[in-house]
Amino acid sequence: MAELTISGGTHAILKNDYASEWMGIEVLALDDGHATIRMTLRQEMLNGFGMAHGGMIFAFGDTAFALACNPASPKPGEAGIDSGSITVASGVDINFLKPAFRGQVLTAVANRRASTGRSGLYDIQIYAADPGAGAPGTPPSAPAGSVPSATVPGELPADLATGAAAGELIAEFRGRSRTISKK
Repeated sequence: MAELTISGGTHAILKNDYASEWMGIEVLALDDGHATIRMTLRQEMLNGFGMAHGGMIFAFGDTAFALACNPASPKPGEAGIDSGSITVASGVDINFLKPAFRGQVLTAVANRRASTGRSGLYDIQIYAADPGAGAPGTPPSAPAGSVPSATVPGELPADLATGAAAGELIAEFRGRSRTISKK
């Protein structure tokens, strides 16, 4: 099952998330209002043109959005899967900028831009890198599995900002969230 261990616990939102498990999503970083995730594009994720199906890119961005909206360890009175309320999408937009192909490693970086009352606004950038290039923001000498440098809200991965070949921006996803009662 797709999991994230935080101080010995598992992020509750992924506990029964069979879609994220099937996609092979790996959580790299998680903080209040932020998530960075990664997955590799497989054959069954491609469309008839041999490129990533838009629905796969959307679902990948949506998982990063959900993780950024719902804290892994909610404070008392805060929304969370184990509390009386959860935060869900009230609407989203996605812009596909470039195609991605089988074997490429996708990384999504989600950041909260604004939050007021029960509503929030999140931006998620999705990058594609060729296998072996490392995750966006991972220096070539960094060990495999290193967390990208794009773990600070509002920062681009360092090597994408300088134009290094670790990955290209392929999609921009903007999500609007709403905290609702869990039924």
